[in-house]
Amino acid sequence: MTIPNEGKVLLDFYADWCGPCKAMGKTLDEFQNTSEVKLMKINVDQNRELAQQYGVRGIPCFVAVDNGVEKSRAVGMQSLQQLKDLTI
Repeated sequence: MTIPNEGKVLLDFYADWCGPCKAMGKTLDEFQNTSEVKLMKINVDQNRELAQQYGVRGIPCFVAVDNGVEKSRAVGMQSLQQLKDLTI
């Protein structure tokens, strides 16, 4: 999996077995429908190297990337507004 080097991207590091990750589903759908920022869902079990590269220690983990550079991150459940604030 390759992270785009252009534009803003919100990386969602998650796992299928993670309850809080599942609970974020509706909020992430809303984010996709109301934001210009691209959302990339990354399963940590299938993409261990990428999760390691980004230093993911807990999930869900949201990493805001702008033109390939990490700008901010948050771990744990987030509201729609918190996700939008991350990607400003």
